[in-house]
Amino acid sequence: MMSLPAVLRARPAWSSLRVLRVEALSGLVVALALIPEAVSFSIIAGVDPRVGLFASFTMAVTIALTGGRPAMISAATGAIALVVAPLAREHGLGYLLAAVVLGGVIQVLLALAGVARLMRFLPRSVMVGFVNALAVLIFLAQLPYLVGVPWTVYALLAAGLAIMVGLPRLTRAVPAPLVAIVALTAVTVAAGIAVPTVGDQGELPNSLPVLGIPAVPLTWQTLTVIAPFSLAIALVGLMESLMTAKLVDDLTDTHSDKTRESWGQGVANIVTGFFGGMGGCAMIGQTMINVRSGARTRASTFLAGVFLLVLVVALGQVVARIPMAALVGVMIMVAVATFDWHSVRPRTLRRMPRSETTVMITTVAVTVATHNLAIGVVVGVLVATVAFARRVAHLVSVDSVLDPDGSTKIYRVTGQLFFASSNDLVFQFDYPNDPPNIVVDLTDAHIWDASTVAALDAVTTKYAARGGTVTITGMNADTERRHSTLAGSFAGSH
Repeated sequence: MMSLPAVLRARPAWSSLRVLRVEALSGLVVALALIPEAVSFSIIAGVDPRVGLFASFTMAVTIALTGGRPAMISAATGAIALVVAPLAREHGLGYLLAAVVLGGVIQVLLALAGVARLMRFLPRSVMVGFVNALAVLIFLAQLPYLVGVPWTVYALLAAGLAIMVGLPRLTRAVPAPLVAIVALTAVTVAAGIAVPTVGDQGELPNSLPVLGIPAVPLTWQTLTVIAPFSLAIALVGLMESLMTAKLVDDLTDTHSDKTRESWGQGVANIVTGFFGGMGGCAMIGQTMINVRSGARTRASTFLAGVFLLVLVVALGQVVARIPMAALVGVMIMVAVATFDWHSVRPRTLRRMPRSETTVMITTVAVTVATHNLAIGVVVGVLVATVAFARRVAHLVSVDSVLDPDGSTKIYRVTGQLFFASSNDLVFQFDYPNDPPNIVVDLTDAHIWDASTVAALDAVTTKYAARGGTVTITGMNADTERRHSTLAGSFAGSH
């Protein structure tokens, strides 16, 4: 039997009243911030606000149980809204829900195939660009709420920012964003100040989500219609979720299970589709609110979903009166806290390799231009790959020495040999003037691909045409295995 101390140690972290209070307050702030965003994303997707709000509820509650990154918030997102908008517009809500369910299934399959392990191929410069682009997008998303509004909106915004900057210096017992939201709402209601509110963004639901099968014909034609959108939902959702999980790992100095997070996202989307939601993935903005408020466990994610449903269904009339200025202030603070200011300091830029800075700026620029994090990250990775290939290609050198008797010449190759660095290898040898015996020493080199083997085959062929013999020495085990497998297959290709 387990001893009493062991049983106590096995209790979940959120079972402590002190921890649970922090988790609950953080979840409440996140729920309040989710409401206008879910409504906005519904509008982007071309569906009723209820579809986005139900998605945020089901995603948060489900991922709290199935996900691999505690304290991370998943809900309806702008990226998924952009993906599904054409489908909803051309075929209706039923097809959208079916695509979300299939997208979840694809995510589960990708997780089982080990897609989470691909995260290790993301360079740090792409991660920094991803974070900075998110901060810029979060900030830009607030600007429409500050255009063509009464001057009192700016006054409320300034007051909210002052509370969120000043209160943490006095106490952290209560999340500053929550205090700002409550205080500004109380002021506008008590003083009768007419400003845009949450209720102006769309009608809030007055009932619970209902389990149901998407109303689409179960035919091959339906599958061909939804499959491309489902694949896009799966890939975009996984990319944003895994990168957000990695960011939270860094912020909290903890490790998360990326494979579990991957299939957890799939399960959450399947549940969401059957409950009438538009699908979603991890949300960087709300996750930052949650983590910055002190949340570290699954309880905050679960409670954020529960609070969201309670607020919009049971307390809809109260929530509808929250001024948008309060929530805009919260998101501006999130944008400021999310941006990696160290990455743009002049001192950092002077010390950082130019290629790293180029990758970071490219990721930010493409993401902001397309409003699609997936495209920005893919382009950033491609630019980083090209920059790396060019840099490594220049590190290959070929030196030669002639034996005293003049019958043998040794070429010593140094560096990593792959398609970018081995293309010019064939031109590094003096074919007309070399002696009949040639030794290519690869002790300080490594063969990585078929392009290099083809280049060595070409060298061997050129010497053979002149009656010479080439001997390759110094190969390590991996290089020798690759060379012995492919050698001789490319002699006629040069």
